[in-house]
Amino acid sequence: MIKVKEVIVVEGRYDKNTLSQIVDTTIIETSGFGIFSDKEKLELLRKLASKRGIIILTDSDGAGFVIRNYLKSAITPDSIKNAYIPEVSGKERRKHSPSREGKLGVEGMSPETLIQALRRAGATFEDESEHIRKGRITKSDLYELGLSGKEGAAERRRELTARLGLPEKLSADSLLDILNALYDREELLSLL
Repeated sequence: MIKVKEVIVVEGRYDKNTLSQIVDTTIIETSGFGIFSDKEKLELLRKLASKRGIIILTDSDGAGFVIRNYLKSAITPDSIKNAYIPEVSGKERRKHSPSREGKLGVEGMSPETLIQALRRAGATFEDESEHIRKGRITKSDLYELGLSGKEGAAERRRELTARLGLPEKLSADSLLDILNALYDREELLSLL
């Protein structure tokens, strides 16, 4: 698994699933055109972009470019890298018929193709020693802080996400991923 510093933004859950088998980083899905009406997620992307930078990796079809252009106009340009996949005709295995434009999306690309797209975009690949941080937030930390696995944990997560300006309906795992993208353990403790 390759570790990438930047947060990667993809269109949907199948793209996220494919990419999460290849790279170790925070991956956020736009829910397709859902990003246009999801102000919380857009604000989250802005925060992640300012802290770690983002890589936009959308499909090579018209819809992918509409989403990419929207994000490029809504987020500070110097914190964005654009990764492009090649235009390949075909259909994904899970689908009964090809997409409207007949092109494979992110989920249909080989791991090598996706890694090359990230390299061409200028992704920051980290080695193991760089990735392991002393102050990394763990699931145990969330449990000890009452944010996971304890009575009232969901309410405490909602309070924390409201205070930090994060989307309200984050699961404990999603919260952990986003907290690690934005803060280290000491910063989180001081916020609490």
